[in-house]
Amino acid sequence: MIGLVDGNNFYVSCERVFDRRLVGKPVAVLSNNDGCCVAMSNEFKALGIPRGTPYFQLRDRERTDGLIFRSSNYELYGDMSRRIVSILREDAAKVEQYSIDEAFIEVPDGTDYLKFGSELRKKILRWVGIPCGVGFAPTRTLAKIANHIGKKRPGGVFVMPDDPTEVLSTLPVGEVWGIGRRLPVKLRAERIASALDLRNAADDLLRRVGGITLVRTATELRGIPCGEERDYDADPDSVSCSRSFGEPVRTLEALSESVASFTAQAAVKLRRHGMLASGCNVYAQLATGEKGFYEVTVAFPSPTDATNEMLSALRPALSALFLPGCSYRKSGVVFFGLEKSGTARQLDLFEDVGVSERSSLYQAIDALNARFGSGRVFSAAEGIAKPWKMKRSLLSRRPTTVWSELLTVR
Repeated sequence: MIGLVDGNNFYVSCERVFDRRLVGKPVAVLSNNDGCCVAMSNEFKALGIPRGTPYFQLRDRERTDGLIFRSSNYELYGDMSRRIVSILREDAAKVEQYSIDEAFIEVPDGTDYLKFGSELRKKILRWVGIPCGVGFAPTRTLAKIANHIGKKRPGGVFVMPDDPTEVLSTLPVGEVWGIGRRLPVKLRAERIASALDLRNAADDLLRRVGGITLVRTATELRGIPCGEERDYDADPDSVSCSRSFGEPVRTLEALSESVASFTAQAAVKLRRHGMLASGCNVYAQLATGEKGFYEVTVAFPSPTDATNEMLSALRPALSALFLPGCSYRKSGVVFFGLEKSGTARQLDLFEDVGVSERSSLYQAIDALNARFGSGRVFSAAEGIAKPWKMKRSLLSRRPTTVWSELLTVR
């Protein structure tokens, strides 16, 4: 059996763990630059406000309706997610993290799934403070449905029955995992309105409407696993970092600073995986109303994970991204040609510093930033004022990762 553990309203639940005043209140977490609502509490949803509503349209309702908003605190959410996954690894035979708030688990046959799920849910709530829904079924697609049902039950756990016909008959086809926004219209034209209809449809029809992916979804609804397992802890094929600016960028200096900052952040991810990059794609996007997307590709003299070497190689190419008089709203970097740092490679005859020495330097820098807070030690190329930096005016504390933001008891 496959289980799916999913944090309820995860971002909001993380905020509530360290601010109990938010419990029972209509709370929403905003997207980058405090743009729109991306996560909402049940109390917020009950007001009929759709996901994606811009913050500026709701600002006046903070007083009248008691709405509460928080900026996205990714560092906090990521740490809370790691804590939950560590608990799952202790109790489950196998854990496959699917997203920041979801993980598939495998439980041995013969287990009392309802009891196991209830105890696991209580443990996560007690140790981390995050309420979760748990669903068990023979396949991942059915486990998703079981989890959805479990979240709505008082105990938070649901085990899919051997014959899920009744469950599937009440579920609209658009709510099945993997069915996008446009596909339900095509399916309804073929008289496929529920998950049960999808399960019972002929494979030839499904292949014509939605291709092999739709056939696999229907097969999983029949209780036959056919999803491809994915190792989410495996080394990546590429590493990237990008952000929308807090305010439009109109100078080459500011654009260069943003690229330097994103390069440094992506390099940290690279070193975390113990990998080197052979080159980098750098891109910049014009502001809304000024359509344009510009990109340059830079190959490094030799594969590296050293931020200063990357910046030296990228700096001469950045002028190709900049158009005087234009406003930019986003930039980013993508490292490619990744290889393990310990693998044999062709060395550069003119290299002054060995890879091991460079790695030691940046391992020390990464350790300092991990201890004293992200960005404490940084390159001067990233700038000081950083007016382009993503705005998060409603950011909560990071009590699990930053010493200076630990909770205090009075």
